[in-house]
Amino acid sequence: MLDIATRSIRFLPGVGEQRASLLGSELNIRSLYDLLYYFPYKYIDRSRVFKVNELGGHLQHVQLVGEIRSFEELGEGASRRLVAHFTDGTAFVDLVWFKGIKFVKNRYGLNKQYVVFGKPSMFNGRVNIAHPDVDDASMLQLNNMGLQPYYNTTEKMKRHGLNSNAIAKLIQNLLDLLNKEMEETLSSDIVQKHGLMSLDNALRIIHFPKNTKELQLAQYRLKFEELFFIQLNILQYARDRQMRYMGHRFAKVGEIFNRFYHENLPFELTGAQKRVVREIRKDVNSNCQMNRLLQGDVGSGKTLVALMSMLLAKDNGYQACILAPTEILAEQHYATIKRMLGGLPVRVELLTGSTKQKERTPLFEALESGGVDILVGTHAVLEDNVLFYNLGLVVIDEQHRFGVAQRAKMWAKNSIPPHILVMTATPIPRTLAMTLYGDLDVSVIDELPPGRKPISTSHIFRNRADSMYSFIHKQLQEGRQAYVVYPLIKENEKLDLKSLEDGYAHLCNVFCDYSLGKLHGKMKPKEKDEEMRRFASGETRILVSTTVIEVGVDVPNASVMVIENAERFGLSQLHQLRGRVGRGASQSYCILVTDYKLSEETRKRMEIMTASNDGFEIAEADLKLRGPGDMEGTQQSGIAFDLKIANLAKDEQLLQYVREVARGVVDADPQRNNPLYRVVWERLRAIKDMKNWNWGAIS
Repeated sequence: MLDIATRSIRFLPGVGEQRASLLGSELNIRSLYDLLYYFPYKYIDRSRVFKVNELGGHLQHVQLVGEIRSFEELGEGASRRLVAHFTDGTAFVDLVWFKGIKFVKNRYGLNKQYVVFGKPSMFNGRVNIAHPDVDDASMLQLNNMGLQPYYNTTEKMKRHGLNSNAIAKLIQNLLDLLNKEMEETLSSDIVQKHGLMSLDNALRIIHFPKNTKELQLAQYRLKFEELFFIQLNILQYARDRQMRYMGHRFAKVGEIFNRFYHENLPFELTGAQKRVVREIRKDVNSNCQMNRLLQGDVGSGKTLVALMSMLLAKDNGYQACILAPTEILAEQHYATIKRMLGGLPVRVELLTGSTKQKERTPLFEALESGGVDILVGTHAVLEDNVLFYNLGLVVIDEQHRFGVAQRAKMWAKNSIPPHILVMTATPIPRTLAMTLYGDLDVSVIDELPPGRKPISTSHIFRNRADSMYSFIHKQLQEGRQAYVVYPLIKENEKLDLKSLEDGYAHLCNVFCDYSLGKLHGKMKPKEKDEEMRRFASGETRILVSTTVIEVGVDVPNASVMVIENAERFGLSQLHQLRGRVGRGASQSYCILVTDYKLSEETRKRMEIMTASNDGFEIAEADLKLRGPGDMEGTQQSGIAFDLKIANLAKDEQLLQYVREVARGVVDADPQRNNPLYRVVWERLRAIKDMKNWNWGAIS
């Protein structure tokens, strides 16, 4: 059978070099397999033809048969549009195009029969259909058309004639080429036990279903398979690691840990912190390498738990290291850990990209001889010349800033890989955690330390800015500080930077009695560090910034967070920004500022933010609103997080179900040599091979 995984898309009839290049650059479709697994995003029943005099703005999508009687161009500049007056003899409807006007006028003629398909709406009392599909009337096949698939394409593709219909025709060409039944990828017992449609039927039906019932069966089969192989890979990886790697055993709770616990603790541990310390203690006391994810909202006390874990390493004769994604965060961890340890005999050192060479030489010698107990650092620690005497524990802060390859570099710092504790202040919904970090044990700190007050969050429209400024004035008079955050989104960087600069100038006038600072990602690292230092020390009272402060230093005196154009941020990012305040004992406030005109989804986001301070609740809502996207970059499993058909927000139950099916396969065939599951393991290997396939090497 044709190997669709390695056959370039350009060899498919109807593609060729130019279309192949477009499909690759715009949709990442390079092989026949990629095209086959490019699924429709919706389906519409085209089994009926409507009359024009039946139309109104209340209908969804309709199909008409008639002819264009005349064209006219209206408006100028951005509002320029082409209107075609279309009729079937019962009435007229306006077909409207805002783009591709020249192409449309050249393509469609007058008084010729066409099939028109689109969504009618009302404008100035007239029915119109914007950017309809228009085909020759001879293409109309009502009886066997079934549900018409719709594929996402880009504007660039549409300009070159690669719209949804063109994609459907290419997929039909591919299915015609696959004249033999496609080989099964799941074992026969899984297919039978779980009542799954065959893969061949599912892939043919998903593109061209006759009815909704068979479409649902095809979708279920393909979702099941997609989630099954992701979970199988994660669980197999975890099993292999357990079998291959022994772990350092921290058998005792020693003098340093006990002295710290009884003499140095800044406050009583919360119940959640105690539970997590027990979970970590159990892991490091076994003979297996710990791989644990520690989730906790901003300010929940993860750093304290990490320090206590590192002291367990020290008491058992091992070194520990904590990695932070930025120099300023590494410096903060260093200062916090030094302060918490007080007079305890624990040597803590700092290594960042800014550490001078004359400081590095003695530091490296002390690390290699065992003189350093805890190293705080950035990506600089990953360099090959950074060697440890006996590294027993690595803590990684903000896991998504460090990829799989970088974590593997830390494993190589010792003959027996160190225990790994990864921390994140980005709460991850359970379904996402099972997929992104399915091989890690998960601990959650779901309590804030005593004395912390929930942040009061309000949503205001821009016309109330004066009352907001009065409120900030009062906070400043009480000695507090404030952040004002502007968006900086790549597509609009120039506009956004102008908005930040204009906002900064305006705020300097409003708060002329106070010192203001400005911070954005286009500044040099030293300039950014200096601005943050000035704000942290209290020299600057208001910091006007982009989201570079999302992961930043603690400023307990900052009590107000203003987020301008809050409608342009996702829920998780809004929650992260809000977490910059509320670090001290005083009441803190977050003010979300938007325009009055908002979409329904944006209003929902604002409501969720004002109603809840719970990061996990907000993350679940974010997942449901936005979908998973690329929330955490590369999976631990090594499979890019790129679901073709499953939806983590909607398919949580199926995910948990297939995880148990995958666990059953790993338990029944840990060595991967059972003939019953050969097809499953071969498929998993093929998925990995496709990920690593080098299309540049194909001539």
